[in-house]
Amino acid sequence: MITIKNEFITAKFNTLGAELRSLIYNGREYMWQADPQWWAQTSPLMFPICGGLADDEYEFGGKTYTLKKHGYAKTSEFEVECQSDTSVTFLLKSNEESRKQFPFEYELRLIYTLVGKQLQVRNEVKNVGDDTMYFSIGSHEAYATPEGVEEYELVFPQKEKLYAFGLNGNLIGKERTLILDDADRLPLNKEYFSIDALVFPEIQSRSVILQKRDGSVAVRVEFDGFFNLMVWQKCGAPYICVEPWNGTPDFEGQGKDFTKKIGIQQVGANSTYVRTHNIEILK
Repeated sequence: MITIKNEFITAKFNTLGAELRSLIYNGREYMWQADPQWWAQTSPLMFPICGGLADDEYEFGGKTYTLKKHGYAKTSEFEVECQSDTSVTFLLKSNEESRKQFPFEYELRLIYTLVGKQLQVRNEVKNVGDDTMYFSIGSHEAYATPEGVEEYELVFPQKEKLYAFGLNGNLIGKERTLILDDADRLPLNKEYFSIDALVFPEIQSRSVILQKRDGSVAVRVEFDGFFNLMVWQKCGAPYICVEPWNGTPDFEGQGKDFTKKIGIQQVGANSTYVRTHNIEILK
């Protein structure tokens, strides 16, 4: 476990998956503590895919590859490239084993930095190969809701008309359900998660506040640069995940060509792709 802290926040991370495991402010733990009774993770990094693929397969360069849901970064051991009192950089490099699932040469850095009451989460994907690299990347932070998720709500900075796309196993279905209509507050209901996650690929806001309805707890997640927002819990669990993604699960009927996958990202040879999202404790 790696610890960084400033005058406000203490944050702890596991080198396995470069996973944020704890975020403490004013004596309160804001992160889910990975109780295996419900879900044994806290904030897995999704790379090189977000969500699942049809049959767990994709095609690239005339070959078929197998890649499990959310990819393998979350189960990979990262090295600590550098660390200070308030920042830590984790590094994962492609290797012989990764190339069996994902045939690209890369350096993946996950950089966490504390600034005031904010944890900045920076993703850097450096393509060290000679050809364009295709991938998806996303975060999966789980916030503790010990009182029950129905005591919490999501507050957007602007009014939204949000449709939730249903999931059928790994795949996004074609049907969508109107869940928020010209409003900026979404009261959370555990029944939303009776099947799986809420998928919001059409969201306009670039941030959201998760807050307890009595106003005693509030966390803002800023995700400028990410086009998709997922909200998930295991139905009835005492946590809620707020997940900025640049990627989506496969849609039903979608082909397996990786370069044409909906939401796929790309970075040129010897170039670096950078995306940052911020977690700010308000109360």
